[in-house]
Amino acid sequence: QVRLVESGGGLVQPGGSLRLSCTASRMLDNFYAMGWYRSVEGKQRELVAIITGGSTTYVDSVKGRFTISRDNAKNSLDLQMNSLKFDDTAVYFCHVRVRSNDYWGQGTQVTVSS
Repeated sequence: QVRLVESGGGLVQPGGSLRLSCTASRMLDNFYAMGWYRSVEGKQRELVAIITGGSTTYVDSVKGRFTISRDNAKNSLDLQMNSLKFDDTAVYFCHVRVRSNDYWGQGTQVTVSS
């Protein structure tokens, strides 16, 4: 079993930055992909970024602006978000799939507004 808890969400102006963190209840091997998803009410969940070992993948809309990383010592997954846009407003969830089981955090709200 893995418990994930996100933090770092908040209100930020367009062009601003925010760093999200997701802390896992236990050490997760880098073999297991971890990712950030986001959702807006009434819209389909969107995969934002994935990290597997040293490999990262991003949805086109955030390339060059977001950076996903892991801190194994802290059992955490981070998402550095720069140059934020209004359309980045969403609830962000961290996720990991371990042995065919999906684990999700509770979500953290990111609101980009002037």
